[in-house]
Order: sequence, then structure tokens, then C-alpha cells
Amino acid sequence: MTPTVEILTNRADLIERAKELTIETVKNAIAARGQATLALSGGSTPKPLYAALAKADLDWDKIFIFWGDERYVPHDHEKSNHRMTREALLNHVPIPSENVFPMPTGSEDPATDAKKYEETLQTFFQTSSGEVPAEFPAIDFVIQGMGDDGHTASLFPHTEALEVTDQLVTVGNHDGEPRITFTAPLINRGRKVVFLVAGENKQSALAQVFSAKADPKAYPSKLIQPENGPHWLIAAAAGVGVPDSFK
Repeated sequence: MTPTVEILTNRADLIERAKELTIETVKNAIAARGQATLALSGGSTPKPLYAALAKADLDWDKIFIFWGDERYVPHDHEKSNHRMTREALLNHVPIPSENVFPMPTGSEDPATDAKKYEETLQTFFQTSSGEVPAEFPAIDFVIQGMGDDGHTASLFPHTEALEVTDQLVTVGNHDGEPRITFTAPLINRGRKVVFLVAGENKQSALAQVFSAKADPKAYPSKLIQPENGPHWLIAAAAGVGVPDSFK
């Protein structure tokens, strides 16, 4: 589970490297399995990546899009991760509508919608729905951001979602506002899990995430430990918080 860490000069270089890594992973997945599955993140850092990918020459009919988390708002809401991704990427590429799986947010019950999305994943990946704990599918490419509090997806510090290990999808909580989110075990099943981190305000949290002593419940990004290790792409201004031994 040793992480791969790349410190990039600035945000622009980070996005360029993320684009290269995404394209490489997508093409390798299609060559190996005939399709590529992506779990996307919201936030300001991934948005220019999506805009860059909109210009990429990819087999979009073989690419399937999921989301790692979503604010519990309508899909046309200005804070919706789905809306941001559609405006930056999906509206500009020839991807079939049936290849796109947004998180549902319309039942007025986050737990119901979390269960619906779990069932969507189980149906697509043909994993068992009755297993306890759940059978976790392996998504080819999982994009993660990290907040200045160390959260990732909608796994926030000291929240109940961190304790969920028998479900694929659960309800996150941010200052009393519900979110729909992948659970840590589902993220950890990703074949390639990539963190995109930029901004000086991330230095302190990164130092804790890379510290052996920090509590994962306080810095949830520490919970993300896929089998082949997470791949961190970090802009230099944020990377000051990473111990030299990881660079």
C-alpha cells in the first residue's frame, strides 16, 4: 500500500499530469477488459481536468462514468457535482447517455438514494446484492480530492460514514447537510485511485495524512489505502506538507 507521490510545479502541471494518467488508464482498461469505468470527483481542482479530457481522443462509447460523491441537491443545482462535470466534460464528448450514472438525489431521503446507487453499481458490475459485507466492485479509475480538513469524497472527519464498511454507498454529513458518498472500502477497491491536491491551505492536512501517528477518523483521506497504494498528484504549494521520505 505504499503511495506513489508526484509533486508538480503548479496547478497547471498537476492537471496536465492528471490528464496523461487518466488517458493512459482508460486506454489500458479498454485494451484489457473492453471498457473503462471512472468514478469522478467534484471540487475546483478536477474541473480543469475534465475540460482537458473533453478534448481527448478516446473511445467514449466504451467509457462508463460514475461519481464518488454528490451533494444532496438537484442535478441542475449550481453546487451539483453532476452539473459541473456535465458542463466541463460530458456535454462536449460523444458519450452515450446510458454510459453515465449520476447519483440520485430526488427521493427526499438520502438513505434511499444511497441504496439506489449501491444497487446501480451492483447491477452494472454484476456483484452480489445480498452479501454481508457487500461485494465491492473494482472501478478502473477513481479520482479523489482532499479538503483542507483532510476529508475525501464526502467522508468528513468524525462522521458516521467513516464507520460504514458493509455498504458500497452511504450518507455523508457536512455541517448538517447530507451527501451521498462512496464508502472507504469501495474506493479502496479501485484499480487506480488518484488524489488531486492543490493549494497552500492543504499543507497541514497533508502532513497529517502522511503521518503514521494521525487518526484516520480525524483525517479521512488516510482511510484510502487501495491494494497498490494511492497515487498522489500534488501541486508544490500543497506539497510542503508531505514528509521528504514520501517524495
